[in-house]
Amino acid sequence: MLLEKKNGLHKIESIICFLDLHDGISINQCRGSKHKISFYGLFSKNIGTKNTIERLFQKLDKENLLKNKKFKIRINKKVPQKAGLGGGSMNAASVLNYLIKNKIININFKKIRSICDSIGSDVILGTISSSCVMSSNGKIKKIYNIPKYYSILVKPNFGCSTKEIYSAVSKYTKPKYSKPKKHMFEEKYLINQQNALEEIAFKKYPKLKKIKSYLENINNPSFIRMTGSGSTIVAYYNSLKSCKLAKAKFERKYKNYWCVTAKTI
Repeated sequence: MLLEKKNGLHKIESIICFLDLHDGISINQCRGSKHKISFYGLFSKNIGTKNTIERLFQKLDKENLLKNKKFKIRINKKVPQKAGLGGGSMNAASVLNYLIKNKIININFKKIRSICDSIGSDVILGTISSSCVMSSNGKIKKIYNIPKYYSILVKPNFGCSTKEIYSAVSKYTKPKYSKPKKHMFEEKYLINQQNALEEIAFKKYPKLKKIKSYLENINNPSFIRMTGSGSTIVAYYNSLKSCKLAKAKFERKYKNYWCVTAKTI
């Protein structure tokens, strides 16, 4: 839900769950005066030096939290860029989690939040790694033992411009998730929710609307959402069999789109 624009940024509230979908990351301490960060794999093309991992280490070095230790990080990019799946943010969070867990750095939650916010607004979610509700005031509440869903994720061969999508926002809503509850993850509740950015994205990128419409008509999904500001469309199913059959049908019609199945965790 989009609530308002404040200090140049849009305030949002979200219901968040994680999927068993991720990049691969290797972390090793190394010699030398610089960190060595590299990307490889299917979606590694055109990742620049201003990526989230670089920004994380710049922040840690600036505050001398690593005590001059240097690291070699290699990321196997299995999750597409500009997909609205938070791949880069979750990678930065995963590296930070590793450094904390292995006692390479020792910081409290307030400091963790500060570091995460300096990299990206959703990075903090990766340090929690749990189904949760983010309220309008930025507070995050974990929700346990939620229903599980199977999903198809479809990304066309283009990405959405987050800046363009948000710049077109003209409607705002009142907070709905101020009192997070477990029932917010139930199908009957989620069916009636929406991604406030879908309407804007569908006008700018009509193919996204076409994908959603097609998915709505194969194997009866429980509900379908666009991720963030796009460009991935996710269909959620209660049955693994229905999910796999729907994926097969989709791939017969759309052969050149990224299409994978996953389940909530």
